[in-house]
Amino acid sequence: MSAANDAFVGEALKLVENAEKKGIKIRIMGAVAIRLHATRMLEQSQTLKRNITDIDFVGYSKQKDKIGELLTQAGYDELKPSITPGLLVNRMIFMGNKDPSKHIDIFLDQLQMCHTIDYKDRLDLDYPTVSLAHLVLQKMQIVRINEKDIKDTLVLLLEHEVGKGDKETVNADLIAKTMSDDWGFYYTVTTNLNKIRGFMSTYNVAEADKAVINKRLDTLLAAIESHPKSFGWKMRAKVGTKKKWYNEVEEVERAAHLSEINENNSGDVPPN
Repeated sequence: MSAANDAFVGEALKLVENAEKKGIKIRIMGAVAIRLHATRMLEQSQTLKRNITDIDFVGYSKQKDKIGELLTQAGYDELKPSITPGLLVNRMIFMGNKDPSKHIDIFLDQLQMCHTIDYKDRLDLDYPTVSLAHLVLQKMQIVRINEKDIKDTLVLLLEHEVGKGDKETVNADLIAKTMSDDWGFYYTVTTNLNKIRGFMSTYNVAEADKAVINKRLDTLLAAIESHPKSFGWKMRAKVGTKKKWYNEVEEVERAAHLSEINENNSGDVPPN
């Protein structure tokens, strides 16, 4: 792992540990969480390696003020939009006050992107990251999925069993239940899981590893398909993709906000 990646991982772990001592629940998501959970394949494969550029956490909205204090004491400034105050209702963004290249995003209660992942009362499923099932959902809920999210899911599925429970296991029941009343979420996730099979040859995944990943994909997809679906899910399934089944995600959200900060301050704006 590069020195820069080491620094991001170390900082994330330190913040979670400090938060825990203060009774504050935050858990690591994103690239840092993948790094912590999937070491073997990332270290062995040059193709799958990528740089970490920021730290993502999820926390509880009821502890928002305490989270802000924690990050402020750790040397971060919170970025608050003045023009569009509703922009960050369920999200806090911080920047290192001595090192502007240090970015931290904290999502509160939910991750709202193409689909919504609910974290209320679920942060004790794992430590110091969110559960493996939630990491898979975070990657697979992206409608216009990109290469890094495919890679991240590949390494997670190679290094962890798919089954029941959360301890170093991708909890298939949690994933299946999450989508049992939301056909759109189900459609995006199952579509992306099936895409993974085709990408393994692109990344030169060894045949033995392909077999492991394919078996775990089969197990996960079977659990999703067999889980009882709600009446609303069944009705929405009849409409299918004729109606948009996902939320549009504004990729320029942070860029627009940081531009506003730049207009109001003389300091440099960090790159996205």
